[in-house]
Amino acid sequence: MLLVDGDPHRREVVARSLVTAGAGNVLEAETSEAARTRVLTGPPCELAVVDLNLPDGGALGLVGELRAQGWRTVVLGGPDDPAAAREAFRAGALAYLLTTSSVQIGGAARRFLEPDLSTGPRMAGGARVPGVDDAPIELSAREVQVLQSVADGHSNHEIGADLGLSALTVKSHLSRIGRKLGTGDRARMVVLAMRAGVVR
Repeated sequence: MLLVDGDPHRREVVARSLVTAGAGNVLEAETSEAARTRVLTGPPCELAVVDLNLPDGGALGLVGELRAQGWRTVVLGGPDDPAAAREAFRAGALAYLLTTSSVQIGGAARRFLEPDLSTGPRMAGGARVPGVDDAPIELSAREVQVLQSVADGHSNHEIGADLGLSALTVKSHLSRIGRKLGTGDRARMVVLAMRAGVVR
């Protein structure tokens, strides 16, 4: 994993917890430029964790670049900035996680990487989308993937080939999404997900 955070105390805590959670190798960088160097010179990584408030202000640009290169990216941000969360999702982030803390250990936050329940995607890749009646609906990570592929204009067969599923399974996912959101219209499903910032 690649961890990009300008706060050395929080970076230490997050890196330690990522290793505890099973990350085999955590590369660290303080700025977006340092992260780009790490990407070019370090070993391949599967996931980037990027703080939105980097010292050089390049977090969103970095997220977009990593997304274009096929990275999965999670951003760290505060609890009171839904606009920042939306921008992060538009840039390609899979999740927006809180860095607020109620307990301090040696000046570093013990409580971190808390899923933000008020904005779209979760750490697991799922999402909350308002249905046709505006009630919040939980979609799984796979359902979000299918919706993104629909938004990209792919057929059920193409989506299945891309995700390793049969076209029938894709159709089943779409039927379940439709029941959850209250509409069987593919275009309307996509519009609801776009409005929620879940798909682009």
